[in-house]
Amino acid sequence: MVKKAVIPAAGYGTRLFPATKAIKKEFFPVVDREGRAKPLILAIAEEALSAGIESIGIVVQASDRPLFEDFFKTEPTGDYRAKLLPKYADELDALLAIGQRITMLTQDTQDGFGHAVYCAADWVAGEPFLLMLGDHVYRSNRSDSCARQIVDAYQTVGMSVIGVEAAPITDCTHRGCVTGRWRSGSSSLLDITEIYEKPTVEYAQQNLRMEGLSDEHVLAASGLYLLPPEIFRYLEDDIRHDRRDRGEFQLTTCLESLRRDRGIAAYLVNGRSFDVGQPQYYRQTIMGYGLPE
Repeated sequence: MVKKAVIPAAGYGTRLFPATKAIKKEFFPVVDREGRAKPLILAIAEEALSAGIESIGIVVQASDRPLFEDFFKTEPTGDYRAKLLPKYADELDALLAIGQRITMLTQDTQDGFGHAVYCAADWVAGEPFLLMLGDHVYRSNRSDSCARQIVDAYQTVGMSVIGVEAAPITDCTHRGCVTGRWRSGSSSLLDITEIYEKPTVEYAQQNLRMEGLSDEHVLAASGLYLLPPEIFRYLEDDIRHDRRDRGEFQLTTCLESLRRDRGIAAYLVNGRSFDVGQPQYYRQTIMGYGLPE
């Protein structure tokens, strides 16, 4: 059973300046299929719970901890509750119930995505865990959520799983990409032979093509990872020896080491991820995430 999810949310969100000077990226609003307006971090937490996750660790900056705790764990002051419509009062109770499942973890220095993940090592405590990007939301094309699909894939293959989606090859320069061999009889599971962070288009064309995809597409990570606790050993080794990529500790280099040692599968998610990390993608999220089925 996969019981824990980790959501890194300690970045500055500088690509969304000046909006992120006023509000944390994780609290940008999105509207779901039911027409509910909610902050991004709540949509991600609900996605985790839809996969059967019992506990969520959110990695934040120390100075931001009160903001997240106030949202998830604090009853509104004054007559705020009394002024809510009855259905929203029920949703407030549901929000506070979600808060009881959330633990705030601290990243004291912003040293990259890999470092943020490593800050959850003690809390994960030797269990497999679902890692979710703090600036992505998901819309499944099936009755089961995208996160549920990743958990089920992990239980099928018994090894680490990265959620992937077909993306235009021009997007590869700002995404992690994979290639590999499809598992026998499957059109959604593959054994990864290479993981590459933000390749050039030329590199992707020459090295990351996949059978069954057009030359204009690559398999890109969708922001969902089902990882074993051993990933922290690779992260710790990079941090101890100050091995950085682009000035920061990266997760991708450690995933590639894990792949070489133990193997990693990828699952082609039946759904779509929506990125909120840059203005042009946030616009697409606002327009597409909440579309009715």
